[in-house]
Amino acid sequence: MIRLRRVYDPPEPGTDGVRVLVDRLWPRGLSKAAAAVDEWPRALAPSTELRKWFHGGGSAAEFRRRYEAELAEPEAVAELERLREVAASGTVTLLTAVRDPAAAHAAVLAELLGPGPS
Repeated sequence: MIRLRRVYDPPEPGTDGVRVLVDRLWPRGLSKAAAAVDEWPRALAPSTELRKWFHGGGSAAEFRRRYEAELAEPEAVAELERLREVAASGTVTLLTAVRDPAAAHAAVLAELLGPGPS
């Protein structure tokens, strides 16, 4: 199962499973201990250029298209496949600093990884 959560929310040890930060930058004001992140595969995060383009007024549909193109790169494909294997045997929680994970790049990742986000 794939879950989406904000990295700023307290960990849920019995529910979160493997906690994976999917942002390119470490979240401001959050210690590594408080975040309780198990993995941080930067290859799955949108590139700096794509983030800047989107925050400069890019459309959500075009962001998704460009982001999926970035996820087709070999390093990202390998990370996606590895996380699919982890999710097949337990829960993977995708963590992001954005206010609404369901409307962010983490939701695109969740769709690509498998059974729906919760």
